This record gives sequence, C-alpha cells and structure tokens, in this order.
Amino acid sequence: MNQLTSKRPTFYYCRSILWFLFLSLSVVAHARSIDPLPSWNNGTTKSAIVQFVKSVTKKGGQDFVPPSERIATFDNDGTLWCEQPMYVQLAFALDRVQALAPEHPEWKTTEPFKSVLANDIKGVMASGDHGLVEMIMATHTGMTVEEFNQISKYWLALSKHPKFKRPYTELVYQPMLELLSYLRANGFKTYIVSGGGVEFMRPWTEKVYGIPPEQVIGSNVKNKYELINGKPVLMRLPEINFVDDNEGKPVGIQQFIGRRPIAAFGNSDGDLQMLQWTAATNAPHFALLVHHTDAEREYAYDRNADFGRLDTALDEATKKGWTVVDMKKDWKRVFPFEKP
Repeated sequence: MNQLTSKRPTFYYCRSILWFLFLSLSVVAHARSIDPLPSWNNGTTKSAIVQFVKSVTKKGGQDFVPPSERIATFDNDGTLWCEQPMYVQLAFALDRVQALAPEHPEWKTTEPFKSVLANDIKGVMASGDHGLVEMIMATHTGMTVEEFNQISKYWLALSKHPKFKRPYTELVYQPMLELLSYLRANGFKTYIVSGGGVEFMRPWTEKVYGIPPEQVIGSNVKNKYELINGKPVLMRLPEINFVDDNEGKPVGIQQFIGRRPIAAFGNSDGDLQMLQWTAATNAPHFALLVHHTDAEREYAYDRNADFGRLDTALDEATKKGWTVVDMKKDWKRVFPFEKP
C-alpha cells in the first residue's frame, strides 16, 4: 500500500466530521431563524411582542421575570375568535329559544322571546341587559353542568357562521394561536378571561387554544350540589353568580389566579379594566388591543359597534402607549383556513 492510499481513511474520516459539523451548525442556525409568529407582518407591533418576550425571559436582564410570574390573560370574543355579527354564545341562546319554544307557549307574547321567535334581533337588543339575562336564564339553566356541556358542544359541532359558512371553532385567529404558542414556549401560563359563560367555553378551549378548563375564567351562574337517583350532580340555577366583564375581569383574575398578569390581550371596552390592571405596575408589563380594521377578510368595527365596541379603550391605548394591532396591516392571514 503506497503512502497516498494509507492516508485515505483519515482524509475521508476528517471530511465526514467536517460535513457533520457543518450540517449541525446549519440546523442550529435554521432553528434560530424560525419565525415564531409567521402570520404576523414585520413591523412595530410584531417587534413589540418579540422584544417584550425576550426582555422578560433573558436571565440576568433587568426586566427578567421568573416563569412562575409569567401570567398572560386573553379575552375570548373578538380577541381569539370572531365576535361578529353577534357573540357566538348569543347565537347559541337564540337557537336554544327556538328549540325550547314548543314547551313555552307564553313566549309568543313575552319579550325578549317574542322578538327571538320573530327573528327580530333589533327587538331582542331593545330589551336591554335585563332581557338578555332573562333569555340566558331560560336557556342555560335548569340542567346539570354535564348536560349543559353536552348541549353546547353539540350546538358548536353543528352550527356554522352566517358569513364564512364554517364552524365557529374554525373562526379563531391564526396570529393569536401563534402568539399563545409563542408565549407558552417561553414559560408563560396563558388564561382566558372572558365575559362569556365559563361552562360554554371550557369544553372546547383546550382543543382549540391549548388552554385547559382550569385556566378559563368567565361569567357563571350559581351551581347547587344535588343527589339525583343517588348520583351527585351540580345543577345550574337561574341566578347570576359572577359577571366577568369590565370591572369584573380584574376581580376574577385576583380571585382565580391570584397574580397580576404581566401581559393582557383584549379588543374592546369590556377589556379596558383588565389592561389597566395589568399596566398599573412599575414591573415589566405588556398590554395589547386587537383593532378590527379588515372588512374584507373579517369585519371592520370599533367605536359604534353593537358587539365588541372599542372606544374608551382605544383612546386609553393611545394615551398610555399600549400596543394596538391593526388587523388589516399587521396580520398576513386572519383564520387558519386561509392560505399562508
């Protein structure tokens, strides 16, 4: 064997090692370059989110926040999924009135049920909060928690959005799903804090958002423990227990989480107090509002909206320097079913 031949194994071994190192470094570089928010357009909004997350997760940094304190709260309607042309739970309640009407002939002459049966949404809204509460009590109570969960899940499985002709659970915002995942990947614990009914949301939030039932805070009715045929159940009573909206959101956060969030996300005046509570500290914090500006891909509404009105909170965001998402400008796509 000549000298050149004897050196070939060493040469090929070294070349293999170098090639392996090159591939390894390439994989690492690619992993670092992966965009955690691919459905967000590059700009000040996306940069603000990323910069905040980097600052509170950098060990040794002046804004570092321990993982146990990284609490992020999200409104649901209009922040995580579509709330137009009406709140999804209101659509559910209207359908429940139609379904239960044969058992209640008195509804034909009693508001707001009379307007519901006549498909007169303006008449329903004219009944005010009292009428809406009466409708919720008539359609959401008088059954066990398990029975209500099954009814609501069945309705969500069959019902479709009037504009998009898709199940409501597909009308979630892809950029916000990415934001939820991004935060959790960086040690945040994510909560829903919504004015919607807690038992209406809990059966599906884990599958859709990755948020388990125990991290969902919402409005609720009173429950009563009973034994039916020897079986323990929780009966839903026609009495309001807690309204998790406006001033109720900080109260619910303190009651059920026990920590002030360092990040809060909303879209309407109903979220104002949650964002104020989050921002009322000298510690690192982040407050964001989703502004619906895209009439083509979703809806455009703010100060004069019947549902999800964004007026006072929008002024407050400008005054306090909170981050405001311009849906049309900041999001590459709105829903998961859109082509990326």
